[in-house]
Amino acid sequence: MNLVLGITGSIAAYKAADLASRLMKEGHEVHAVMTRAATEFIGPLTLQTLTRQPVLVTLEDEKQSWKPGHIELADAADLFLVAPASANTLGHFAQGLAPDPLSSIYLALPRTTPVLLAPAMNGKMWEHPATRRNVTRLGEDGCHFIGPASGDLACGYEGIGRMAEVEEILAAIAELGAT
Repeated sequence: MNLVLGITGSIAAYKAADLASRLMKEGHEVHAVMTRAATEFIGPLTLQTLTRQPVLVTLEDEKQSWKPGHIELADAADLFLVAPASANTLGHFAQGLAPDPLSSIYLALPRTTPVLLAPAMNGKMWEHPATRRNVTRLGEDGCHFIGPASGDLACGYEGIGRMAEVEEILAAIAELGAT
């Protein structure tokens, strides 16, 4: 299966390396797409090495082909997975904004491509009415969610906001019939 793995600006971005590695071991083709904020937490080279594919970070990275890379990835995706999904990215998706390759891919996906989002953020951000509206809108648009989970958060708080564990994300992918 061909997966687009989006990684956004969250401390949980480090878990994307394990997720990419596990998906590759299961025989999937994984294409990592990172927001600029994600590169503050994990380097593109790590994901490029694990997936054996170039990593898309900016629209300027799309110069290798006549067809824009974000369109190629959207057309070829059997599953669009964002783990971790930040509040900022959820907002972009819900409002139809495309300031980066990840949001552009989301908007260019065929309506039949499953979308799985694994949110990760501070609990106050998760509970904020704006985030809740965005999550509701994305659910209405057909997106599936895994998590967030409760526990110790990187910001020092305890509560909801942790990205779902890799095993749970893999199980959700299987439930969607995408494996």
